[in-house]
Amino acid sequence: MKNNQLKETLNLTLRPPLAEDGAHVHQLVEQCPPLDANSMYCNLLQCTHFAGTSVAAVQENETHNNLLGFISAYIIPERNNTLFIWQVAVSEQARGHGLAGNMLQHILERTQCAQVSYLETTITDSNQASWALFKSLAKKLETRLERSVMFERDKHFAGQHDSEFLARLGPF
Repeated sequence: MKNNQLKETLNLTLRPPLAEDGAHVHQLVEQCPPLDANSMYCNLLQCTHFAGTSVAAVQENETHNNLLGFISAYIIPERNNTLFIWQVAVSEQARGHGLAGNMLQHILERTQCAQVSYLETTITDSNQASWALFKSLAKKLETRLERSVMFERDKHFAGQHDSEFLARLGPF
């Protein structure tokens, strides 16, 4: 679905997150398994310190705003050409409309990402929705997606979390 159609269908605004979004981000992430819930304080930092490279998808109506999607991301300090996508969360009611892909493209179009030519994220083997999202983005960006182990189940997570694979897209 094209970005404008998506916005009209769900009455969405894509914008940098605000501190006031932090608690709503926390709730949204908790409703999006298999995402790991961070502390609410962490979500507040994502909405403030990383606002320029993160996005909130807000459904606006007369009485209140409803957070339907959120992506936390940051430019890796030692590599200013690489955007790291921390988490992608889309509410159940907004799934199937291409919102995650539109949010990613929205971030990449910002002036803060003018130097970005690579995108990285980590994904567990079982998270097929995320693999499909980033494969689709690689195709749209006309680039390749490389996959390697970043954090191993036993070595890094003490056997308590599935291995996280680095998905690296670029250059674009």
